[in-house]
Amino acid sequence: MPRMDHPSASGTLQFTRLELTNWRNFTAASVKLADRAFLVGPNASGKSNLLDAFRFLRDLTAVGGGFQAALESRGGVSRVRSLAARTNPSVRLAVGMGTADKPNAWAYEIVFGQQSRGRRLPQVETERVFRDGVAVLDRDAQSEDQERRTQTYLEQVNANREFRDVADFFRSVRYLHILPQLVREPSRTVSRSDDPFGSDFLEQVAKTPERTKKARLKRIADALRVAIPQLLELEEYRDEVGAPHLRGRYSHWRAKGVWQDETQFSDGTLRLLGLLWVLQEGSGPLLLEEPELSLHPEVVRHLAPLIYRMSRRNGRQVILSTHSSDLFWDEGISLDEILLLTPEGEGTSVRQASHFQDMRDVLDGGGQLADAILARTRPADARQLLMFDW
Repeated sequence: MPRMDHPSASGTLQFTRLELTNWRNFTAASVKLADRAFLVGPNASGKSNLLDAFRFLRDLTAVGGGFQAALESRGGVSRVRSLAARTNPSVRLAVGMGTADKPNAWAYEIVFGQQSRGRRLPQVETERVFRDGVAVLDRDAQSEDQERRTQTYLEQVNANREFRDVADFFRSVRYLHILPQLVREPSRTVSRSDDPFGSDFLEQVAKTPERTKKARLKRIADALRVAIPQLLELEEYRDEVGAPHLRGRYSHWRAKGVWQDETQFSDGTLRLLGLLWVLQEGSGPLLLEEPELSLHPEVVRHLAPLIYRMSRRNGRQVILSTHSSDLFWDEGISLDEILLLTPEGEGTSVRQASHFQDMRDVLDGGGQLADAILARTRPADARQLLMFDW
């Protein structure tokens, strides 16, 4: 029976609702969130931009971050404001947060724009926080002086005492989209702490307490063995100059097998290894971008139940984007867990798949969930690519 989990039974705080106004592709979007959410849609429909709304909230509270830094890293207000915004140029993000016992534990809303004169810095217009439905912050920043409007109360330790749980929760959000080349050659880029693209992934593994690290790597090796039967064990080590590495021992004609390090791992192995590692750390929401990349379709078919089982250990919410129909092979996925992004004339709409009668009909008729999704997201004229005179 397809399942629809609500906020974590473990008591771990999760996002329960997302509302966007004039945020990138989305002129107006409002959607409920389960403890697993699959973002599907055609190319350029805004899956990455929707994930970025959660990353933006994290950046508001990140060490060394804040409102100004979060927008500067995205190119400013004009780059995140929807091109379809006309009469109302303000950008609005609102989220609900809760647990099974308290589905409406918290809500946060921010509305912002840009100065019309001078330095044209981003400015807060409205900021609200609700706890159990009662306002603990109702800030009309438009009546404040220009300097105060350049910061949120959320990022200020002396101002967020009554809702610091919200700041801590946003800070716990983790985004992962490992680029195997950066894991193999971190010198390709300037390494930064907690890099979602993997430039410091090996260092993160190395700094983990020894007992925890060994236990995680053993579980990962056991899981990887399904896709790579010849893998015998996995370990972390530092070379003669102190640089961290991962290596695996593979069965071989030699009695003790043969060792290979991360420079010899396939892209799929590195991506899956990173996913299995991050699923075991922390309990904040995890954002994944196309986790099926470089993986065999048979492995992809088991990703959804694997993510579900591992995330249930710590009540972790997982929100991921995908183009893979193989990911929906699992019959335990509910239509309410799937968020379908549809480009329209005035931006992209976001609806739970259960909203669409044709998708319900496919399942009621014994069809596969993957077929129902593919029918909704496939390019209408993909065959036209064959008609170009290359």
